[in-house]
Amino acid sequence: YTMAQAAPVTVFDANNSQIQVEHDKKRRQFVIRLNGSHDRAVLLYDYVGKKTVDLQHTEVPDAYRGRGIAKHLAKAAMDFVVEEDLKAHLTCWYIQKYVKENPQPQYFEHIYQ
Repeated sequence: YTMAQAAPVTVFDANNSQIQVEHDKKRRQFVIRLNGSHDRAVLLYDYVGKKTVDLQHTEVPDAYRGRGIAKHLAKAAMDFVVEEDLKAHLTCWYIQKYVKENPQPQYFEHIYQ
């Protein structure tokens, strides 16, 4: 079973508007386009070893804060880490918080504690 090349994941926010998380592997970021692509929420990561990533930073524009958008980025990043069988350093405080609030066993196997 292999992941289709960066298949967008469609989820819905509280207002039932579609949120699509795109994985830009070249730029090493997960992106949600907002407001017809004028704005974007991003989660940045980098490879620090062959099978090790550092989830560095999550950024959501001020106007979109508090809508749970960052949660979709965090989930997409953690799913990626698990599916690709990587190890992750959680530099980003938001992802640390996300993992605490969504303590899935498969996450902990893939995180440097």
